Amino acid sequence: MSKNGENQGNSEQDLNEQQQIRREKLAALQAEGKNPFAVTTWPQDSFAKNIKENFEEMDGKEVCIAGRMMSRRVMGKASFLDVMDTTDRIQVYFRIDELGEETYKEFKAYWDVGDIIGVTGNVFRTKRGEVSVRATGAKLLSKSLLPLPEKFHGLTNTDTRYRQRYLDLIVNPEVKDTFVKRSQIITEIRNYLDGQKFLEVETPVLHTIAGGASARPFTTHHNTLDMDLYLRIALELYLKRLIVGGFDRVYEIGRVFRNEGMDTKHNPEFTELELYQAYTDIHGMMDLTEDLIRTVATKVMGTTKVQVKGVDIDFAQPFARVSMKDAVKEYAGVDFDDFKSLDEARACAKEHHLDVQPRHKMGDIMNLFFDEYCEDKLVQPTFLTGHPTDISPLAKKDPRDPRYTERFELFICGTEHANAFSELNDPIDQRERFEAQAAAKAAGDDEACDVDEDFLTALEYGMPPTGGLGIGIDRLVMTLTGAETIRDVLLFPTMKPKE
Repeated sequence: MSKNGENQGNSEQDLNEQQQIRREKLAALQAEGKNPFAVTTWPQDSFAKNIKENFEEMDGKEVCIAGRMMSRRVMGKASFLDVMDTTDRIQVYFRIDELGEETYKEFKAYWDVGDIIGVTGNVFRTKRGEVSVRATGAKLLSKSLLPLPEKFHGLTNTDTRYRQRYLDLIVNPEVKDTFVKRSQIITEIRNYLDGQKFLEVETPVLHTIAGGASARPFTTHHNTLDMDLYLRIALELYLKRLIVGGFDRVYEIGRVFRNEGMDTKHNPEFTELELYQAYTDIHGMMDLTEDLIRTVATKVMGTTKVQVKGVDIDFAQPFARVSMKDAVKEYAGVDFDDFKSLDEARACAKEHHLDVQPRHKMGDIMNLFFDEYCEDKLVQPTFLTGHPTDISPLAKKDPRDPRYTERFELFICGTEHANAFSELNDPIDQRERFEAQAAAKAAGDDEACDVDEDFLTALEYGMPPTGGLGIGIDRLVMTLTGAETIRDVLLFPTMKPKE
């Protein structure tokens, strides 16, 4: 342990020793009437990034900065330290005859890496060319009682990074950049939709019926009403009620919740964009989806070209289009037009070792083939169309072949990013689809939805032809930033509690 308590040892004994030393320093400061936690404000007027990028204008000017001390190099009567604020790091030069003997002694004796400090001083460039601040005043604003992770190796344990995101953000600057971009992506989505005359709305998170998607819901209980409620699995059914009510273009960006498995693409709660536009269809949604993603990529990333898992993706190119039936035929070698009965399809699926359940219909089996053989083949942005009616209870049937619907999913690098329909607005057909879903649920399908009588009533009043679209914000952020797991784009991903 160095005299300044800066050894970043990793053992529990070292950690306990450093904690004790820092607490003793805090107690000494408090005994001198210098309690850092009593400080309530600091007149910060400048930021590291701006100072460094605009040095010619800032040279010699007095600035007031604040941030976390990330390193310190004490050299007798002069010292260098790095201060990190919300924008960047900047070097600060402490000199006893400019800072003052009392403050300098306090710095040497009681301040540690990780402490929050405020500095006033003048901007200059060192002989080595580094833009810095020559301190004329400094104050300890908050004491760090725990040492930061070992400075040479950083915080690399992913479990710790996700559980203690605050530490991850402190010691891994590129992580902060991902979340800044996430915020910018959402902002540009809003800007785009607002520019297209969409109205942003808010709909309930607690639902009396689980519907709008095929997923297992989270259940809770309302004590006053003595009734079970579901955390929403989708935004769809309430937004379409608004289309019925006369709002022709609406959207919502919000959290949805699905009680399902967790992996690199799935978290129990995630952020979804859903939008609905009257008097358009699946083709209008394709055009909007393509233009939206292209615009957001250009605005936030400065380019339409991104690299995902070593693959170059260019959103400036027209998105490919392929039907599910054709994809299964191409990649699985199975032509569903050849099947004369459901039994033939079941037999073929079993020969391919697919997990066919007694409740599965022809469309479910086609979807099993797609998931197993095709999904990972759709690398470049591709609109997958022609979903079977069996698995699309909220989409209009294709008038050319009612076995299929006017629906698409957008796949990029083998991952679904969006789902869209020509929305079903026939209340009689919708009731039949809901009842089929209810029967599937009774047969053991935990992801099937219930019959939503109020939504059916809304449809009976008349809903105009409508196109609807849902985009997974987290997956879009992953693609645009190159993140390999959804946990890298969620500030606080769901984690199993430590024992």
